[in-house]
Amino acid sequence: MIDLRSDTVTKPTPAMRRAMADAEVGDDVLDGDPTVRALQERVAAMLGKERALFFPSGTMANAAGLWVHGTHGTEAYAHDDSHIVNWEIAGLAGLRGLQPRMVRGAPVMTLETLRAAVRSPSIHAPRASVVCFENTHNGAGGMVTSLANLRAMAEFARGTLQLPIHLDGARLWNASAATGTALADFAACADTVMVSFSKGLGAPVGAALAGSAAHIDEAFYARKRFGGGMRQSGILAAAALHGLDHHLGRLGEDHANAARLATIVADGVPDVQVVPPDTNIVMIDLPSRIDATTVQSRAKAQGVLVSPWNDARIRAVCHLDASREQVEQAARTLVAALA
Repeated sequence: MIDLRSDTVTKPTPAMRRAMADAEVGDDVLDGDPTVRALQERVAAMLGKERALFFPSGTMANAAGLWVHGTHGTEAYAHDDSHIVNWEIAGLAGLRGLQPRMVRGAPVMTLETLRAAVRSPSIHAPRASVVCFENTHNGAGGMVTSLANLRAMAEFARGTLQLPIHLDGARLWNASAATGTALADFAACADTVMVSFSKGLGAPVGAALAGSAAHIDEAFYARKRFGGGMRQSGILAAAALHGLDHHLGRLGEDHANAARLATIVADGVPDVQVVPPDTNIVMIDLPSRIDATTVQSRAKAQGVLVSPWNDARIRAVCHLDASREQVEQAARTLVAALA
């Protein structure tokens, strides 16, 4: 079975498993785990932040970022197709008492769409307390928000709106690999940044939140409150460190494979619309003659797994465990399934 449902389906390599087994550990809640500390220090340095904190998941790290910046009973500016809005079961409301102020009108947030979402002052309107960015943008097919766009939005958010910024950078590694932009340059456009280890880097679990020392001190308490305090978690941090050492540099292969898949499907099925991929995610928009569930079922019967994004769109994601040969085979299978 060729599994292109997500880059989260990767399994730890034998070398990663050895690194996990050999990890030096301690109690990360009581007095720190040495391997976790090493990971946190490395991520903070890569992102140009004072400190970082290891989390069980990106969703929890996003929730902690919103906890740090948000104020109960206010709004968070977020793209209407963002992960924070659509894929975290209303965590911003349930955990921090925030309601989303939807930013609409483009595949990714822009200065123009953010500015258009700002409410006119009114005694009846809620105030906002945080702005949320996402890069790469999952819902837009792994699209990269450019550094110039991020800088323009950050200047507006910090200057005009006087608001802090949280960046959901689950696939920020991919944005950097695709553009050559330094991770720290992207991260400078936000006050807190989440990065994930369980997608393109191939680790089985984990994410980190990076920011100032004060923000990470507050995030530590949020993590504990959310049930994310872990003990000998160096076993997990070792997998993330291995991913940074051995898998970060190969992300371009996934991007090239995604471009190849997109080309094969677009050439093979003229009446579908394939979103040209910036990174490792391919979105395929379907004609009215077929729906996503049918395509998914046909592809699965031929040994390929993809995800319905909605009734008229399917998603395929290239990753560490999908070779060029497998991706090309999957693309040909999708062509047949779409016929």
